Order: sequence, then C-alpha cells, then structure tokens
Amino acid sequence: MPRALSLDLDDTLWPIWPAIERAEQALDAFLRRHCPRTAARFPVAKMRELRARVAAEQPHIAHDFTRQRLVSLEWALCEAGDDVAMARAAFDVFYEARNRVEFYPDALDALERLAARAPVAALTNGNADLARIGIQGHFRAYVSARDTGVAKPEPPIFLAACERLGAAPHEVLHVGDDPHLDVAGARRAGLRTCWINRGNAHWPRELPRPDLEFGTLAGLADWLERHTLSPDQPLSLETR
Repeated sequence: MPRALSLDLDDTLWPIWPAIERAEQALDAFLRRHCPRTAARFPVAKMRELRARVAAEQPHIAHDFTRQRLVSLEWALCEAGDDVAMARAAFDVFYEARNRVEFYPDALDALERLAARAPVAALTNGNADLARIGIQGHFRAYVSARDTGVAKPEPPIFLAACERLGAAPHEVLHVGDDPHLDVAGARRAGLRTCWINRGNAHWPRELPRPDLEFGTLAGLADWLERHTLSPDQPLSLETR
C-alpha cells in the first residue's frame, strides 16, 4: 500500500469538456445580457480562439487558467468597447458553471474508499474549486499549477504534492488519466504511477509503462483493498 496518493481531477474524477462547454454557454449568455458588443464580436468559438491566443502570446501565465480567462475577457471587452471592469463578474459566471461537474459513475465512491485508506492530495493543472464541488473533505492537500507556478508534467509540481503529504516521492502513488502529463511526469519526479484508462486507449509506445492501469478509479480502489503493500514494495501490473 503506498503511503499516500496524489490524484488528478479533470478527466479522472469527471469529464472536463462538458463542464467547460456549459461554462462557455453561461458566459456567452451573461455577455449577451450585460456586454452585447462583446458577445457579438466574440461568440463562443471566437472567445475560445482568443483564450488560446492569450495562452500562446503570454507563456508566463500558461500554468494559470484563471488568469488566462480573465486576460481574455479584458481583451475582448476592451476591443469591443464594453466596460473592462465587467471581466471579473463575467469570469465569476463562467467559474460557477465550470465547477458544476458530473462525476464518472464510479468516481465518488472510489474517492471515498481511497481517502479512507491513505491521505490524498489533489494535483491539477486546472482550477477546479473542491469546496464548491463538494469534495474538499476527501483531500489532505490541494496542489495546483496556478499556486505552484509550474504545471504537469514538470517534476516540481509533483514534488510539491509529496511535500504537502509529508511523504517521499517513492512512497506516493500518482493517479491520473494522461500518459504524458500524469504518468510520465510523475515517474520523472520519482513517484509511482497509476493510469486511469477509461477510454480503453493504447499506451504510447515511446513512454515507459505505468506501474498500474485500470479502466476506472474503482478498479484502483478494489486493487488496493486486495493488496497489502509496504511503501517500498514495487507495484506490479502482473499482481492485479
């Protein structure tokens, strides 16, 4: 049994794009009511393009999705001739909808089971609000790219999670859906790794395999309940 877990959020506990699309629609409705010139000039697709341009042109905020969104809104409002001060209210509407996530069917129960066995840190490049979503109590720590100043797959964000958990990297199992951001990044930082492969995807041949792989988070919870391991004992796909 690992001493502690770090857990990705978006696309591991819930699918992120349905939430983002709802948030974009909520933002668009707000702008149509309160900033119609901006809404006309930057419908959803154009606003998405603008945010991508902001991310590309301002790499110093590439790790901070909140700041990217606010800068995009300020640019859009300014360019359209609306009040730039409306950016914060517009973002708040977006952010409230972004946190109305729909969990994968197994995720909540599995999260409760994992948190009952070991301390868990949320480790994310995104900006989900655990308190708004209602799961803050399951986590010992929240480690985000925005707060640490560096994003996955860079080792420092994983090491920050280990520090917050009070565990050495080899004692922590990182769990996530992305082979590059989660598994390869955690491995380079010295953590053990678990790939949650909900889509039955093929593992990238250029990457070393994860220590564990399951189709659901419940699969990991089941495995941990069947196996009693010391933090130094190697994990093995063959022992699943």
